Amino acid sequence: MIKEITLPDLGEGIDSAVISEVPVTKGGRVTKGGVLVVLESDKASMEIPSDYSGEISEVLVKEGDKVSTGDLLFKIETEDKIDTEPKEVVDEKNSLEKPEKEPKPKPEPRKEQNSLRGGDNVFASPGVRRLARELNIDLGLILGSGAKGRITKEDLHGHIRLKMQTGSTQVNPPKRPIDFSQWGDVELQKLTKINKITGKRLQAAWQEIPHVTQCNTADITDLEIFRKELKEEGRQAGTKVTFLPFLMRAVTFVLKEIPRFNSSLDENEENLVVKDYFHIGVAVDTPSGLMVPSVRDVDKKTILDLSKELMDISERARNKKLRPDELKGSSFTISSLGGIGGTGFSPIVNPPEVAILGVSKSEWKPVYNKDNKDFVPRYILPFSLSYDHRVVDGASGAVFVERLSAILGDPELFKE
Repeated sequence: MIKEITLPDLGEGIDSAVISEVPVTKGGRVTKGGVLVVLESDKASMEIPSDYSGEISEVLVKEGDKVSTGDLLFKIETEDKIDTEPKEVVDEKNSLEKPEKEPKPKPEPRKEQNSLRGGDNVFASPGVRRLARELNIDLGLILGSGAKGRITKEDLHGHIRLKMQTGSTQVNPPKRPIDFSQWGDVELQKLTKINKITGKRLQAAWQEIPHVTQCNTADITDLEIFRKELKEEGRQAGTKVTFLPFLMRAVTFVLKEIPRFNSSLDENEENLVVKDYFHIGVAVDTPSGLMVPSVRDVDKKTILDLSKELMDISERARNKKLRPDELKGSSFTISSLGGIGGTGFSPIVNPPEVAILGVSKSEWKPVYNKDNKDFVPRYILPFSLSYDHRVVDGASGAVFVERLSAILGDPELFKE
């Protein structure tokens, strides 16, 4: 049978990629799971495996081609046999003849998969596009809820309702170009694809989600002592133990106590989808821009397990080697700037999540001890929690940051 191989969904924020290698040729054979094509995007390099074993009957792409989700890549004549028993056909002389081969199904013509795509890889129907043009609405600012991120009519109407509620039915007009060179030397630096995607998503999230940010600190003096003890154990195993795995585990403790923070609003914003899994997104700064891979089942892993996984996933993120499934599915995100500096910041919620934790640089500070009436040096971690005020109220936010502070102050909770 002839099987068509199309480009699968590459993950959130990746609508297209460039083919860097085609290791198979027409007439060649491929086994199930064998690599058919290697893709390069601004986010990752990935291999597309074959779902079938058989002979390559058509190669419809070449190196350098830009392909999008759903595009037809190959046709494979599989090794599945339709009929394994020979048929007896008796002619007028009662002689046996070989049965005729069953005709192969006629391959369907290549379908146009990009008819709904437009500038900047926005995925929407012509009707939605027409209405957006009439109202001067940039579809790139809308997060699509349809299949493969398609912007539906309901998404556009929801965006219009939001604009009406905020007193405007249209986005800001296009900015006039400014010749900055009239005041001195300038250099034009092109934004990466990740920069563009991240910028649009953050702008949309900031406009559509009513953000509240709550700040607190945690005394991690005792936990830092334990981390240094564990650091030596990790060094012997070739694993770097940072503070981030402790934060990830601490967050899962609080999420189990307050499940509302581990949820998402449904597409109609009428129901809350509370998740019974704890996949933590970790913001990673890469040369191409900010990426947020998801570390799954954090509540089931030890600090050393998480340390090893973070080393691997961070390295592959910087080298654009993440798999598409590693860029989606998180239920809560942590953005840590502790290795850089600063005393606090307001992170933007990563939809469809409802909360994000921002972590700043820890410092030694004098803390007053009321028992001996003296100041003692303590290692203090500042952090901030941003959340969707449609889902989480201020009281719950205050409970979250207080519980997180208490958990980070108790190293016994992290000992396996």
